[in-house]
Amino acid sequence: MARYDRYMLSQLLVLFGFFALILVAIFWINRAVVLFDRLIGDGQTAFVFLEFTTLGLPKLITTVLPIAAFAAAVYVTNRMSGESELTVLQATGTSPWRLARPVLIYGLCVAFMMSALSHFLVPMAGAQLKEREAEISRNVTARLLTEGTFLHPTEHVTFYTRLIDPDGVLLDVFLSDRRNPKEGVIYTAAQAYLVRNGEGTTLIMVDGLAQRLEAQDNRLATAKFQDFSFDISALVRRDAQGSQSISEMTTPRLLASWTETPQPPGEIAEEFHDRFAQPLFCIVAAMVGFATLLIGGYSRFGIWREILIAFGLLIAIDGLRGTLVDQVRQDPAMWPLIYLPALIGTLLVLAMLTHAAHPGWRARALRRRAAA
Repeated sequence: MARYDRYMLSQLLVLFGFFALILVAIFWINRAVVLFDRLIGDGQTAFVFLEFTTLGLPKLITTVLPIAAFAAAVYVTNRMSGESELTVLQATGTSPWRLARPVLIYGLCVAFMMSALSHFLVPMAGAQLKEREAEISRNVTARLLTEGTFLHPTEHVTFYTRLIDPDGVLLDVFLSDRRNPKEGVIYTAAQAYLVRNGEGTTLIMVDGLAQRLEAQDNRLATAKFQDFSFDISALVRRDAQGSQSISEMTTPRLLASWTETPQPPGEIAEEFHDRFAQPLFCIVAAMVGFATLLIGGYSRFGIWREILIAFGLLIAIDGLRGTLVDQVRQDPAMWPLIYLPALIGTLLVLAMLTHAAHPGWRARALRRRAAA
């Protein structure tokens, strides 16, 4: 590898690591705040919170990698243009195609990272995350044995106990069940016990009151009881169980069980080919950032216009990718559309590099036309 290639590649990788770290931290903090509130509010420990956020990092990194690849390419190209390094290289006869070689190698490095994530790490982390969610959901007793805190074991259900004595008796229990939109029920009891019943769990409430509110006619009915049993097994999230999703299968396993998965063929085709299209988009993002700034040339006032154009092109290409997903899911035979954004980006890069290699072709064509 030539000295210029090593120099520019090292700059690109260093800036890529910096931008990736900053973006991952920003996205991680935004997601961690919501996850922390949900897990800690359900009575989980800080260790569970750290485990869940760690398992969610691979998916988060796949979102950040194309942005970081583009940002690093734009930053390095802008700096080298501002310091006249690219101008000197072009003046010595270095072609734009030669200048783009380290950027292409850099894009391939990022694509390799994206491939490892999309084909293996993200599905494996997703499967492990689903398994941990199922374990936590099945452990209803642990989720409810938190005193002095309003807990939400599932949507539209609220549970509270003021105190748990050393014998495991729940004192001053409150249970609100609003899963039925036509009526809401509130149970209050002086004492309660959690009893295992095979794989299920029953909450036995003693000396309490049941209040049932009918939403249609706004009528409230109350009933006192000496003891009442409430099956809380239904509070376990059923979506945490069942067959494995295609997003939680590694690519070799997905390919081996293509016809055995219950998901529609369009979703399987979209998931499979998108794992190959994502790394290609990383290469396109880096090359678009470099080629757009290269055709801007040197200017004492900077090349901010070209930066905005490059950013707009990247947004347009990524937006096109999002619009083609539904078509592939409806008709799996249209899977080549998944690679259309990468193809369009590649053609744009080739056109811009060709223009940079022959900057005066348009003026010469106009002169020949005028002479004719």
